[in-house]
Amino acid sequence: MLRVSRDLTIDDNDIEIGFVRASGPGGQNVNKLATAAQLRFDTRKIALPEDAAARLMRLAGQRMTKEGVIVIHAQRFRTQERNRADAIDRLLELLREALIRPTPRRPTKPTFGSKQRRLEGKKRRSDVKAKRNIRFDD
Repeated sequence: MLRVSRDLTIDDNDIEIGFVRASGPGGQNVNKLATAAQLRFDTRKIALPEDAAARLMRLAGQRMTKEGVIVIHAQRFRTQERNRADAIDRLLELLREALIRPTPRRPTKPTFGSKQRRLEGKKRRSDVKAKRNIRFDD
């Protein structure tokens, strides 16, 4: 069992991990060995609150299929074990981030001093520009 949060755990059997050939540099090994981990996790197997599920869908983006399966491709390391652990860590991080409710924005008003400083800056700039157009009458 993998613990995502205090009240959410994932069964190890719900995560499918396969290994495929990694792309990029690596010499002969990249052509012979399947070290890149491809993790597949069906989000319908866990009970997420509705708002968290919507955030997860937005955060996962292209990594989530239409059926609700998250696919994570990990090929950062040269060994299967490290790529497998990396893929699981990335899945847990994604789920933890989706569970965090964003704090609502409280609208604020600018202070009197900030309004004054803004207006003084505008006046100073206006004076600089006005002095460029001084006409001399002969």
